[in-house]
Amino acid sequence: MTLSKKPLVGIIMGSSSDSRIMQGASEVLDEFGIKHEDQIVSAHRTPSRLAEYAKHAEEMDFKVIIAGAGGAAHLPGMIASHTVIPVIGVPILVYNDKHTKKLDTAKFSAFGGLDSLLSITEMPSGSPVVAVGVNKAGNAAIYAMKMLANESPNLKKKLKLHKSNQHDSVMIESEQLKKEGLSKFAKKIQID
Repeated sequence: MTLSKKPLVGIIMGSSSDSRIMQGASEVLDEFGIKHEDQIVSAHRTPSRLAEYAKHAEEMDFKVIIAGAGGAAHLPGMIASHTVIPVIGVPILVYNDKHTKKLDTAKFSAFGGLDSLLSITEMPSGSPVVAVGVNKAGNAAIYAMKMLANESPNLKKKLKLHKSNQHDSVMIESEQLKKEGLSKFAKKIQID
């Protein structure tokens, strides 16, 4: 499988406000050199476009679709109902700030993203969608790459290096913590 010639991952989201979360998937895929195609596809406002997108994804031979949605979060399940391409759902905490610039915690959904998480994970038997944690689009990208790595030894090596780097980072922080003591270390972390 060539990982650099064409998009292998489709990233879709229900609205433009979801882009601030879904960019996390894009950033991780970009870091690993995985091409992706990104679109807004609303399960409720553009249902015919959703069906067209599923056909498009199959024609493009996408290997996986990452679908982010908030609230009722029907997008991942609805796209999965139109295709056999694996779908990773990203539940998004709904922010009621679409028309304001300031992000105020009072403007979060009353359900804290649990509504989206349950909507994605509680698909009927026979219609599965994999879900990551609320607002964890980066994790969705890593999961997608693990799927792609089954056909790409080069990507598998990159992911193993990524895991090794994570391990080393934790070990370095642990040594700093032991050396500096918890109080000094914690204050330094708060400043960073």
